[in-house]
Amino acid sequence: MSEEIVYADLKFQDSDKKEESQKSDKCGRKVPSAGSYSQHKTVLILILLCLLLFIGVVALGCIFYTTLETEMIKSNQLQRVKEELQENVSLQLMHNLNNSKKIKTLSAMLQNIATQLCQELSKKEPGHKCKPCPKASDWYKDSCYSRFQKYATWQESVEFCSARNASLLKVKNKDELEFIKSKELYNYWLALPPSKMYRSYELLSEKMFLSEGFKRSTYDITKMSCGFIRGEYVYYTNCDEEKYTMCEETASKVQVESVLSDLPEGSIL
Repeated sequence: MSEEIVYADLKFQDSDKKEESQKSDKCGRKVPSAGSYSQHKTVLILILLCLLLFIGVVALGCIFYTTLETEMIKSNQLQRVKEELQENVSLQLMHNLNNSKKIKTLSAMLQNIATQLCQELSKKEPGHKCKPCPKASDWYKDSCYSRFQKYATWQESVEFCSARNASLLKVKNKDELEFIKSKELYNYWLALPPSKMYRSYELLSEKMFLSEGFKRSTYDITKMSCGFIRGEYVYYTNCDEEKYTMCEETASKVQVESVLSDLPEGSIL
């Protein structure tokens, strides 16, 4: 009885071995189990994800490169446009500068012509409206000379002219010297600095006015000597004496319109 049980167990084990051998393939490889198949599936999914990720990275790289290339082209185009604009602006500035110089030159020429015309008109009509000096004054080059028939001390005359933004009569060059001599002035204070030393008289010269102007000091000006003109000579007397006053001021620019308005029609052409 026990031998039959042993025989049945062996036979059952042999049948189990056969079933296991049948599960193997014909090449001798074992058929994967359920756990091995699950692992293979996971690996395949990971490989697929990696492949998709790689494709995405490549696509993004292509997009980035294409975008970068496009932006570089646009940047180069903008740079060329900028350079062209800068060049155009530079040319325009040069053109405007040249035009400005031409306008200034023409304006200066027109101003000189207007001044010369106004001088001629003033000779015929001393009170002409184009004259850039106060009425009843003498106009010579860039200065206006106004006489005042009122006696005053040297200091009072200086203050009077200063209030008019002018100065006492002075000679700056030989041309002005000849102009002053032609006016035959008598007893007008000159813009010579007072002196402690007394002098009688001397010949009028532009060199006399090269020294610095009068500066206040501790000396009493009433005890100092001041010069006044008498024809072609300069005489000296006490500064507290009274003489005539002649103020010299800078002439204004001649207004071109005031000259052109009095010219006959067609005379400019």
